Amino acid sequence: MSVKAKAIYTFQSENKEEISIQENEELVIFDENSVDGWFQGENSRGEKGLFPASYVEIIRTRSNSNVTDCSISPAGSLGNDSYFPSTPNTSLHLQQSFYDDDDDDWDDWDDRSTVVDDGDHTRSPGANGHVHQSPLSNNPNVHYRAKPHMERQDSISSSRKGSMVGRNLNRFSSFVRSGVEAFVLGDVPMMAKIAESYTIEMGPVWPLWKESPQPFSCSIEDPTKQTKFKGIKTYISYRVTPSHTGRPVYRRYKHFDWLYNRLLHKFTVISVPNLPEKQATGRFEEDFIEKRKRRLILWMNHMTSHPVLSQYEGFEHFLMCADDKQWKLGKRRAEKDEMVGAHFMLTLQIPNEHQDLQDVEERIDTFKSFAKKMDDSVMQLHMLPQELVRKHLGGFRKEFQRLGNSFQSVSQAFMLDPPNSSEALNKAISHTGRTYENIGEMFAEQPKYDLFHMLDKLSLYQGLLANFPDIIHLQKGAFAKVKESQRMSDEGKMAQDEADGIRKRCRTVGFALQAEMSHFHHQREVDFKDMMQAYLTEQIAFYQRVVQQLERTLRMYDSL
Repeated sequence: MSVKAKAIYTFQSENKEEISIQENEELVIFDENSVDGWFQGENSRGEKGLFPASYVEIIRTRSNSNVTDCSISPAGSLGNDSYFPSTPNTSLHLQQSFYDDDDDDWDDWDDRSTVVDDGDHTRSPGANGHVHQSPLSNNPNVHYRAKPHMERQDSISSSRKGSMVGRNLNRFSSFVRSGVEAFVLGDVPMMAKIAESYTIEMGPVWPLWKESPQPFSCSIEDPTKQTKFKGIKTYISYRVTPSHTGRPVYRRYKHFDWLYNRLLHKFTVISVPNLPEKQATGRFEEDFIEKRKRRLILWMNHMTSHPVLSQYEGFEHFLMCADDKQWKLGKRRAEKDEMVGAHFMLTLQIPNEHQDLQDVEERIDTFKSFAKKMDDSVMQLHMLPQELVRKHLGGFRKEFQRLGNSFQSVSQAFMLDPPNSSEALNKAISHTGRTYENIGEMFAEQPKYDLFHMLDKLSLYQGLLANFPDIIHLQKGAFAKVKESQRMSDEGKMAQDEADGIRKRCRTVGFALQAEMSHFHHQREVDFKDMMQAYLTEQIAFYQRVVQQLERTLRMYDSL
């Protein structure tokens, strides 16, 4: 149902899905249920599109009085995907949120009545993989949840006095869409009760996520081809066994995909790496299944080693629930989670230690330069092993085979003149040829023992590093709001306690980002140490096998 509204701030559109609105402009909102902090509606010029919910107030007329309410719905995701605007009379196409390689539906663990998911599953580098939600659908089988009553952190009355810090989407679009701007400015509703809490502690150098009280690992094994509907649907099932229960559950790729998207939607300031890529053809080929399993193992290792992600209730549900009915209930509970995006910031408990914001900004700038350099070097390093794999499978194998064939040809030529031929020498030369042919095959087999594992780890880190520019952008936006609020306070345009509140919430964002940076550095050292040790160990073992082959061949010439 359409409602009238008035713009309380000016907003300049950034793309064709959005529309510009001017302060005090009369608007029409097609549906007052905002999606990720955005309304879809029409401005006074007849332009239809999206604009921030926190920039407008809905005009409500009641029987006993005229009351104007400000409807604020913080955004919960950020990313590069597009919105899909429509007119009020247009039936919207809601993209299927959960898809698998076999384009399967969710009949085995979901029912017809679908709770709206928070975005499609298209993943693109950067922006922490976060995606925008499509506007609301009028599909009768799709039900939208009404938000429970929540109290505001700060009074919004100050915004009507002109003291509110300005919002500039042209500079901080992802900052706004993530909901972090609303959090920093005090526009995120305070929940009556927050059941979860994540603690940040001061480490020797940087803030740290508090370690999980019950660390665990998780194995992924036994990929098995399964069918249903009398063979119409085919998929791969993985046995997933968490160490702290020892009880296996069986999961398909689409289950991992569901978990991945829940993580993206909830943890705005945490870098969640991409899942292994999908593949349109050859999904059931042995090499692809093995590659996907290796990369799912690395992805899972990252999840279980993260002090925050590993404690997420939805992750626990993914690892432990074996009953179909309970799975559906837990799945819906995770999808109804209110503490996502900007609201996740309310769950953070930060240290009392003072941190100078300028020092924090310099530290983050240093990390930004480091991450950019590491991203470039990882990309370059990723290209070289790929080229080596091609050479191992093609060029090296062929060259050693050609060399082996040449030795075989020499041996055959020597045997054409029996009276002057040494049988022992001919056999030794022929054996030398076969040795080099075997070495060629050894080169072709070797990548699966070393290079493939290096490529897997580098691919994981490419995904992690691609997220940081947008996560850092959130902090930059928060810093800008602090500086602007202090300037307004100095000019007498804002109360000092309001500016102090913005600075306090900026500290929360800063502590969270620094804790994530600390975890990245710690895990990077562990992972790259393991990667290099494993690679060098396999390389040494490989060349030792080559040497053994050559030494056995050499001994054949000693008795001549």
